[in-house]
Amino acid sequence: MSYFGTIYADTELPSRAKAVYMYLRDRSDAEGKCWPGIKTIASDMKLSRSTVKRALHDLEQHGYLQKDSRQRANGSSTSNLYTVK
Repeated sequence: MSYFGTIYADTELPSRAKAVYMYLRDRSDAEGKCWPGIKTIASDMKLSRSTVKRALHDLEQHGYLQKDSRQRANGSSTSNLYTVK
């Protein structure tokens, strides 16, 4: 079975979250890590930023995604690091 089998079967997960999960999985490295910005995800998927934020929250709540904040050397924020499970 593909690694999408579990997420397809999750009837409580909204379709927006499933789509964002597939986007992140497609862009992740061998360890499941990727770091696209919300603006980039929204633009690439033709979704609003708020829809992407809700989808990311859904994925975290259901255990499909781990989000870690990242900082630049000067202390300012940059895109989050996502680990797809």
